[in-house]
Amino acid sequence: MTNVLTQDALRTTAPGDFLQLSVVIPVHNEALNVKPLAESLTAVLERYGRSYEIIFVDDGSSDATFTNLRALHAADSRIHVVRFTRNYGQTPALAAGFDHASGAVVVAMDGDLQFHPEDLPGLVDKLDEGWDIVSGWRDRSHDPGTRSLPSKVANMMIASVSGMKMRDFGSTYKAYRRDMLQNLKLYGELHRFIPALAHRYGASIVEVPVQWSPRRFGKSHYGLWRTWRVLLDMIAVKFLLSYSAKPLRIFGSLGLVSIGIGILFALLTLLMKLPFLGGYNITGNPLLILAAVFVLMGVQFVTNGLLAEMLTRTYYEGGAVKRIYTVREVLE
Repeated sequence: MTNVLTQDALRTTAPGDFLQLSVVIPVHNEALNVKPLAESLTAVLERYGRSYEIIFVDDGSSDATFTNLRALHAADSRIHVVRFTRNYGQTPALAAGFDHASGAVVVAMDGDLQFHPEDLPGLVDKLDEGWDIVSGWRDRSHDPGTRSLPSKVANMMIASVSGMKMRDFGSTYKAYRRDMLQNLKLYGELHRFIPALAHRYGASIVEVPVQWSPRRFGKSHYGLWRTWRVLLDMIAVKFLLSYSAKPLRIFGSLGLVSIGIGILFALLTLLMKLPFLGGYNITGNPLLILAAVFVLMGVQFVTNGLLAEMLTRTYYEGGAVKRIYTVREVLE
């Protein structure tokens, strides 16, 4: 049956009440990929023997993706579709899939057929060893240098910022215990930092190798132009991991250092005024201008830190749920 739901009518089924496994697949303009992916995934899940649902999140596709998904849903009630009003990006699509998932275990994967459904049971079985998140590691050593090198650099930088040692932060193919997802607040483009964010809450994470194939249909949504976004997101994640609950420490520290430098320049300016040190005229002295600039910068840093502390208190004490996407309809 097809139910058209508003954003305020999202499902709130308790984890594990009905299903053992939910598979979340964000898609954008993947009209040629969704049917073969659903067929191969269904075959694997049938053999696996656990109760399941498949949730496709149509991230504002402009081709026939949603038409094909509607047909898949009509043929199999275990295939659900969440359709966005427009293209929001992969992070909101994953967040919507997680919000709608009912399984005790949630597996996320891309919809471009590059990941293999046959690897899914291995990811889920690894959770039975006591891990909270199992991440699929892609061996991309055979990729062209224009793709493998930026990926390696990004993984090294993310590992350095987050303090985690992982080989493939960018892999979407992951299995999660449902309770771990309750603590994740996703927005922007933080999907590639999910392991780092989950590690902050004490999640145990392990990587297992998975198969990886070149795209057969459609156009890749990734490129070198995303490198700058990753760099900016790493700065945001570093702040979230280290200072999100105490922003005054970082802003206040910068402010005090800036004020200290300003005072030092002011003292140097005054010393230069003394006759035995040259008796320089203060008027037009660049050190005096620098002293004023650094002191003003320091005051602004401290003020921003205090404002950030107030915003942090409002965030943690406010109980309203803020969603980062808008749903047009849901096929259940």
